[in-house]
Amino acid sequence: MSELPPYDSFLLVSFGGPEGQDDVMPFLENVLRGKNVPRERMLEVAEHYKHFGGVSPINEQNRQLIAALQKRFDANGIDLPIYWGNRNWDPYFTDTLRQMKTDGKKRSLAFFTSMFSCYSGCRQYRENIIQAREEVGEGAPLVEKVRMGFNHPGFIAAMADNVTKAAQTIDASPAETKVLFTAHSIPMGMADNCDYEKQLRESCRLVADACGAVDWDLVYQSRSGPPSQPWLEPDVLDAIAEMDDAKKLESLVILPIGFVSDHMEVLFDLDEEAAQLCQERGIKMARASSAGTHPDFVEMICGLVQERLGKSNEKPALGELGPWHDVCPQDCCLYTPRRPSTAGGRPVQAN
Repeated sequence: MSELPPYDSFLLVSFGGPEGQDDVMPFLENVLRGKNVPRERMLEVAEHYKHFGGVSPINEQNRQLIAALQKRFDANGIDLPIYWGNRNWDPYFTDTLRQMKTDGKKRSLAFFTSMFSCYSGCRQYRENIIQAREEVGEGAPLVEKVRMGFNHPGFIAAMADNVTKAAQTIDASPAETKVLFTAHSIPMGMADNCDYEKQLRESCRLVADACGAVDWDLVYQSRSGPPSQPWLEPDVLDAIAEMDDAKKLESLVILPIGFVSDHMEVLFDLDEEAAQLCQERGIKMARASSAGTHPDFVEMICGLVQERLGKSNEKPALGELGPWHDVCPQDCCLYTPRRPSTAGGRPVQAN
Protein backbone atom coordinates (compact mmCIF):
# COMPACT_ATOMS: atom_id res chain seq x y z
CA MET A 1 0.00 0.00 0.00
CA SER A 2 1.41 3.39 -1.00
CA GLU A 3 2.15 5.97 1.68
CA LEU A 4 -0.55 8.58 2.22
CA PRO A 5 0.29 12.15 1.24
CA PRO A 6 0.51 14.71 4.06
CA TYR A 7 -2.52 16.78 5.02
CA ASP A 8 -2.59 19.82 2.77
CA SER A 9 -6.03 21.40 3.39
CA PHE A 10 -8.94 21.80 5.78
CA LEU A 11 -12.59 21.25 4.85
CA LEU A 12 -15.53 22.69 6.78
CA VAL A 13 -18.42 20.29 6.22
CA SER A 14 -21.91 21.66 6.78
CA PHE A 15 -25.61 21.41 5.99
CA GLY A 16 -26.17 24.48 3.84
CA GLY A 17 -29.13 26.81 3.61
CA PRO A 18 -31.00 29.09 1.20
CA GLU A 19 -29.80 32.64 0.70
CA GLY A 20 -32.93 34.08 -0.88
CA GLN A 21 -36.63 33.36 -1.28
CA ASP A 22 -36.12 31.72 -4.69
CA ASP A 23 -33.73 29.24 -3.06
CA VAL A 24 -36.13 28.00 -0.39
CA MET A 25 -38.16 25.36 -2.26
CA PRO A 26 -35.18 23.88 -4.17
CA PHE A 27 -33.28 23.75 -0.89
CA LEU A 28 -36.11 21.99 0.96
CA GLU A 29 -36.50 19.53 -1.91
CA ASN A 30 -32.80 18.70 -1.49
CA VAL A 31 -33.19 18.25 2.25
CA LEU A 32 -36.32 16.09 2.09
CA ARG A 33 -35.56 14.03 -1.02
CA GLY A 34 -36.26 10.37 -0.22
CA LYS A 35 -37.70 11.16 3.22
CA ASN A 36 -41.21 10.42 4.41
CA VAL A 37 -42.28 14.04 4.90
CA PRO A 38 -45.58 15.20 3.32
CA ARG A 39 -45.35 18.02 0.80
CA GLU A 40 -47.79 20.00 2.93
CA ARG A 41 -45.22 19.91 5.70
CA MET A 42 -42.52 21.17 3.34
CA LEU A 43 -44.75 24.10 2.34
CA GLU A 44 -45.34 24.87 6.01
CA VAL A 45 -41.60 24.95 6.66
CA ALA A 46 -41.10 27.17 3.59
CA GLU A 47 -43.36 29.71 5.30
CA HIS A 48 -40.93 29.84 8.22
CA TYR A 49 -38.22 31.13 5.89
CA LYS A 50 -40.46 33.99 4.76
CA HIS A 51 -40.06 35.46 8.25
CA PHE A 52 -36.37 35.90 7.40
CA GLY A 53 -36.61 36.89 3.74
CA GLY A 54 -35.85 33.36 2.58
CA VAL A 55 -32.34 33.58 4.02
CA SER A 56 -31.02 30.95 6.40
CA PRO A 57 -28.29 32.36 8.66
CA ILE A 58 -26.24 29.15 8.50
CA ASN A 59 -24.13 30.08 5.48
CA GLU A 60 -23.12 33.46 6.86
CA GLN A 61 -22.36 31.82 10.20
CA ASN A 62 -20.08 29.35 8.42
CA ARG A 63 -18.29 32.24 6.72
CA GLN A 64 -17.74 33.81 10.12
CA LEU A 65 -16.45 30.52 11.51
CA ILE A 66 -14.04 30.15 8.59
CA ALA A 67 -12.70 33.68 9.21
CA ALA A 68 -12.23 32.93 12.92
CA LEU A 69 -10.52 29.63 12.14
CA GLN A 70 -8.17 31.28 9.67
CA LYS A 71 -6.95 33.62 12.40
CA ARG A 72 -6.34 30.73 14.79
CA PHE A 73 -4.64 28.66 12.10
CA ASP A 74 -2.32 31.57 11.32
CA ALA A 75 -1.59 32.14 15.01
CA ASN A 76 -0.78 28.45 15.56
CA GLY A 77 1.27 27.92 12.41
CA ILE A 78 -1.29 25.63 10.74
CA ASP A 79 -0.59 25.99 7.03
CA LEU A 80 -3.80 24.49 5.67
CA PRO A 81 -5.99 26.46 3.25
CA ILE A 82 -9.62 26.32 4.32
CA TYR A 83 -12.36 25.03 2.00
CA TRP A 84 -16.08 24.73 2.63
CA GLY A 85 -18.68 22.27 1.33
CA ASN A 86 -22.39 21.73 2.02
CA ARG A 87 -24.77 18.80 1.75
CA ASN A 88 -27.84 20.69 0.59
CA TRP A 89 -26.82 24.02 -0.93
CA ASP A 90 -24.03 25.91 -2.61
CA PRO A 91 -21.11 25.36 -2.18
CA TYR A 92 -21.88 21.67 -2.71
CA PHE A 93 -19.37 18.96 -1.80
CA THR A 94 -18.74 17.96 -5.42
CA ASP A 95 -17.96 21.52 -6.50
CA THR A 96 -15.67 22.06 -3.52
CA LEU A 97 -13.76 18.81 -4.03
CA ARG A 98 -13.42 19.59 -7.73
CA GLN A 99 -11.88 22.95 -6.83
CA MET A 100 -9.57 21.27 -4.35
CA LYS A 101 -8.46 18.85 -7.04
CA THR A 102 -7.79 21.76 -9.40
CA ASP A 103 -5.74 23.40 -6.64
CA GLY A 104 -3.65 20.24 -6.34
CA LYS A 105 -4.92 19.18 -2.91
CA LYS A 106 -4.50 15.50 -2.11
CA ARG A 107 -5.56 14.97 1.50
CA SER A 108 -7.81 17.08 3.69
CA LEU A 109 -8.79 17.19 7.36
CA ALA A 110 -12.49 17.89 7.86
CA PHE A 111 -14.59 19.28 10.68
CA PHE A 112 -18.29 18.41 10.52
CA THR A 113 -20.59 21.10 11.94
CA SER A 114 -22.20 18.47 14.17
CA MET A 115 -20.93 17.72 17.66
CA PHE A 116 -22.74 14.43 18.26
CA SER A 117 -22.62 11.06 16.50
CA CYS A 118 -25.60 9.87 14.48
CA TYR A 119 -26.38 8.96 10.90
CA SER A 120 -27.44 12.43 9.75
CA GLY A 121 -24.73 14.19 11.76
CA CYS A 122 -21.77 12.03 10.79
CA ARG A 123 -22.17 8.92 8.67
CA GLN A 124 -24.38 10.59 6.05
CA TYR A 125 -21.80 13.34 5.63
CA ARG A 126 -19.13 10.70 5.10
CA GLU A 127 -21.34 9.01 2.52
CA ASN A 128 -21.93 12.37 0.82
CA ILE A 129 -18.19 12.96 0.58
CA ILE A 130 -17.57 9.48 -0.82
CA GLN A 131 -20.19 10.13 -3.48
CA ALA A 132 -18.68 13.53 -4.26
CA ARG A 133 -15.21 11.98 -4.64
CA GLU A 134 -16.65 9.44 -7.07
CA GLU A 135 -18.25 12.24 -9.09
CA VAL A 136 -15.00 14.21 -9.20
CA GLY A 137 -13.15 11.09 -10.25
CA GLU A 138 -9.45 10.30 -10.28
CA GLY A 139 -7.41 12.76 -8.30
CA ALA A 140 -10.20 13.76 -5.93
CA PRO A 141 -8.67 14.55 -2.52
CA LEU A 142 -8.98 12.19 0.41
CA VAL A 143 -11.11 13.62 3.22
CA GLU A 144 -10.68 12.51 6.84
CA LYS A 145 -12.73 13.94 9.71
CA VAL A 146 -11.37 15.01 13.07
CA ARG A 147 -12.86 13.37 16.17
CA MET A 148 -16.14 14.39 17.74
CA GLY A 149 -15.62 17.09 20.36
CA PHE A 150 -18.80 16.75 22.44
CA ASN A 151 -16.74 16.35 25.64
CA HIS A 152 -13.78 18.52 24.67
CA PRO A 153 -12.91 21.12 27.33
CA GLY A 154 -13.21 23.89 24.75
CA PHE A 155 -16.76 22.98 23.79
CA ILE A 156 -17.85 22.53 27.39
CA ALA A 157 -16.32 25.87 28.38
CA ALA A 158 -18.04 27.68 25.51
CA MET A 159 -21.42 26.18 26.35
CA ALA A 160 -21.08 26.87 30.08
CA ASP A 161 -20.14 30.48 29.34
CA ASN A 162 -23.15 30.91 27.06
CA VAL A 163 -25.53 29.51 29.68
CA THR A 164 -24.10 31.85 32.32
CA LYS A 165 -24.41 34.89 30.05
CA ALA A 166 -28.00 33.99 29.13
CA ALA A 167 -28.97 33.56 32.79
CA GLN A 168 -27.57 37.00 33.58
CA THR A 169 -30.03 38.58 31.11
CA ILE A 170 -32.90 37.42 33.34
CA ASP A 171 -31.08 38.43 36.54
CA ALA A 172 -30.23 34.90 37.57
CA SER A 173 -27.34 32.49 37.79
CA PRO A 174 -27.49 29.02 36.22
CA ALA A 175 -28.05 27.64 39.72
CA GLU A 176 -31.12 29.81 40.20
CA THR A 177 -33.07 28.91 37.06
CA LYS A 178 -34.28 25.91 35.11
CA VAL A 179 -31.93 25.02 32.26
CA LEU A 180 -33.10 23.08 29.21
CA PHE A 181 -30.58 21.67 26.77
CA THR A 182 -32.07 21.09 23.31
CA ALA A 183 -30.88 18.95 20.44
CA HIS A 184 -32.35 17.95 17.09
CA SER A 185 -34.71 15.03 17.52
CA ILE A 186 -33.90 11.99 15.39
CA PRO A 187 -35.89 8.83 14.56
CA MET A 188 -35.57 6.07 17.13
CA GLY A 189 -34.31 3.77 14.39
CA MET A 190 -31.39 6.15 14.02
CA ALA A 191 -30.89 6.64 17.75
CA ASP A 192 -30.79 2.88 18.33
CA ASN A 193 -27.59 2.52 16.28
CA CYS A 194 -25.45 5.39 17.47
CA ASP A 195 -24.15 7.13 20.60
CA TYR A 196 -26.14 10.33 20.06
CA GLU A 197 -28.12 10.19 23.30
CA LYS A 198 -25.16 9.01 25.38
CA GLN A 199 -22.93 11.79 24.09
CA LEU A 200 -25.64 14.41 24.53
CA ARG A 201 -26.36 13.46 28.13
CA GLU A 202 -22.66 13.44 28.97
CA SER A 203 -22.16 16.83 27.35
CA CYS A 204 -25.17 18.31 29.15
CA ARG A 205 -23.95 16.96 32.49
CA LEU A 206 -20.49 18.41 31.93
CA VAL A 207 -21.86 21.83 30.96
CA ALA A 208 -24.23 21.86 33.93
CA ASP A 209 -21.37 21.01 36.29
CA ALA A 210 -19.15 23.67 34.70
CA CYS A 211 -21.68 26.51 35.03
CA GLY A 212 -23.32 25.40 38.28
CA ALA A 213 -26.74 24.47 36.87
CA VAL A 214 -28.55 22.12 39.25
CA ASP A 215 -32.04 21.86 37.73
CA TRP A 216 -31.63 20.82 34.11
CA ASP A 217 -33.04 18.47 31.50
CA LEU A 218 -32.29 17.34 27.94
CA VAL A 219 -35.16 17.83 25.49
CA TYR A 220 -35.51 17.73 21.72
CA GLN A 221 -36.79 19.91 18.90
CA SER A 222 -37.30 20.11 15.14
CA ARG A 223 -38.65 16.64 14.44
CA SER A 224 -39.86 16.27 10.86
CA GLY A 225 -41.14 12.72 10.48
CA PRO A 226 -44.77 11.60 10.41
CA PRO A 227 -46.53 11.27 13.78
CA SER A 228 -46.62 7.47 13.36
CA GLN A 229 -42.81 7.27 13.40
CA PRO A 230 -41.19 7.27 16.86
CA TRP A 231 -38.59 10.00 17.41
CA LEU A 232 -36.59 11.06 20.46
CA GLU A 233 -38.71 12.92 23.01
CA PRO A 234 -39.75 15.02 24.85
CA ASP A 235 -40.28 17.92 22.51
CA VAL A 236 -39.11 21.22 23.97
CA LEU A 237 -42.55 22.87 23.85
CA ASP A 238 -44.28 19.88 25.38
CA ALA A 239 -41.64 19.73 28.10
CA ILE A 240 -41.98 23.40 29.00
CA ALA A 241 -45.76 23.10 29.26
CA GLU A 242 -45.61 19.93 31.36
CA MET A 243 -42.97 21.33 33.72
CA ASP A 244 -44.88 24.58 34.15
CA ASP A 245 -48.11 22.69 34.82
CA ALA A 246 -46.44 20.49 37.41
CA LYS A 247 -44.61 23.30 39.20
CA LYS A 248 -44.78 26.90 38.07
CA LEU A 249 -41.62 27.85 36.17
CA GLU A 250 -40.44 31.31 37.10
CA SER A 251 -37.50 31.41 34.70
CA LEU A 252 -35.85 29.29 32.05
CA VAL A 253 -32.60 29.21 30.07
CA ILE A 254 -32.58 27.21 26.84
CA LEU A 255 -29.27 26.16 25.32
CA PRO A 256 -29.39 24.56 21.83
CA ILE A 257 -26.41 22.36 22.66
CA GLY A 258 -27.06 20.07 19.70
CA PHE A 259 -26.63 22.91 17.17
CA VAL A 260 -23.29 24.44 16.23
CA SER A 261 -24.80 27.74 15.08
CA ASP A 262 -27.97 29.79 15.52
CA HIS A 263 -29.52 28.73 12.24
CA MET A 264 -33.15 28.56 11.14
CA GLU A 265 -34.34 25.81 13.47
CA VAL A 266 -32.92 27.61 16.48
CA LEU A 267 -34.41 30.94 15.42
CA PHE A 268 -37.87 29.57 14.68
CA ASP A 269 -38.33 26.74 17.18
CA LEU A 270 -36.77 28.54 20.15
CA ASP A 271 -36.68 32.28 19.53
CA GLU A 272 -40.24 32.32 18.18
CA GLU A 273 -42.24 29.24 19.28
CA ALA A 274 -40.62 28.58 22.67
CA ALA A 275 -40.37 32.30 23.44
CA GLN A 276 -44.06 32.78 22.63
CA LEU A 277 -45.07 29.86 24.84
CA CYS A 278 -43.01 31.22 27.74
CA GLN A 279 -44.48 34.69 27.27
CA GLU A 280 -48.01 33.27 27.35
CA ARG A 281 -47.21 31.39 30.57
CA GLY A 282 -45.38 34.24 32.26
CA ILE A 283 -42.02 32.45 32.25
CA LYS A 284 -38.89 34.62 32.00
CA MET A 285 -36.95 32.91 29.20
CA ALA A 286 -33.42 33.45 27.94
CA ARG A 287 -32.02 31.60 24.96
CA ALA A 288 -28.31 30.89 25.24
CA SER A 289 -26.20 31.17 22.10
CA SER A 290 -24.94 28.08 20.31
CA ALA A 291 -21.20 27.53 19.84
CA GLY A 292 -20.92 29.86 16.83
CA THR A 293 -17.54 31.58 16.87
CA HIS A 294 -17.02 31.46 20.63
CA PRO A 295 -13.24 31.65 21.15
CA ASP A 296 -13.13 28.40 23.14
CA PHE A 297 -15.03 26.59 20.39
CA VAL A 298 -12.79 27.93 17.64
CA GLU A 299 -9.74 26.99 19.68
CA MET A 300 -11.18 23.49 20.12
CA ILE A 301 -11.42 22.98 16.35
CA CYS A 302 -7.87 24.25 15.98
CA GLY A 303 -6.75 21.80 18.66
CA LEU A 304 -8.47 18.85 16.99
CA VAL A 305 -6.60 19.69 13.79
CA GLN A 306 -3.30 19.96 15.64
CA GLU A 307 -3.86 16.48 17.09
CA ARG A 308 -4.11 14.97 13.62
CA LEU A 309 -1.16 16.95 12.34
CA GLY A 310 0.99 15.51 15.12
CA LYS A 311 1.49 18.93 16.70
CA SER A 312 -0.05 17.78 19.98
CA ASN A 313 0.42 14.54 21.92
CA GLU A 314 -2.67 15.14 24.05
CA LYS A 315 -6.34 14.43 23.33
CA PRO A 316 -8.26 16.55 25.84
CA ALA A 317 -11.60 15.12 26.96
CA LEU A 318 -13.71 15.62 30.08
CA GLY A 319 -15.97 13.15 31.84
CA GLU A 320 -16.21 9.39 31.65
CA LEU A 321 -16.35 8.64 27.90
CA GLY A 322 -12.84 9.74 26.99
CA PRO A 323 -11.66 11.10 23.63
CA TRP A 324 -13.77 9.82 20.74
CA HIS A 325 -12.26 7.80 17.89
CA ASP A 326 -10.46 9.49 14.99
CA VAL A 327 -11.57 6.89 12.46
CA CYS A 328 -15.18 5.72 12.47
CA PRO A 329 -15.74 1.93 12.61
CA GLN A 330 -17.28 0.42 9.50
CA ASP A 331 -20.69 -0.07 11.14
CA CYS A 332 -20.69 3.28 12.95
CA CYS A 333 -24.04 5.14 13.03
CA LEU A 334 -25.92 2.83 10.67
CA TYR A 335 -29.56 3.78 10.26
CA THR A 336 -32.27 1.12 10.25
CA PRO A 337 -35.69 2.83 10.11
CA ARG A 338 -38.28 1.39 12.47
CA ARG A 339 -41.70 0.47 11.19
CA PRO A 340 -44.29 3.21 11.85
CA SER A 341 -46.35 2.87 15.00
CA THR A 342 -49.64 4.38 16.03
CA ALA A 343 -47.96 6.55 18.65
CA GLY A 344 -48.55 10.27 18.33
CA GLY A 345 -45.88 12.87 17.84
CA ARG A 346 -45.44 16.54 17.23
CA PRO A 347 -43.75 17.27 13.90
CA VAL A 348 -41.96 20.58 14.18
CA GLN A 349 -39.70 21.46 11.30
CA ALA A 350 -37.84 19.79 8.46
CA ASN A 351 -34.94 22.19 8.55
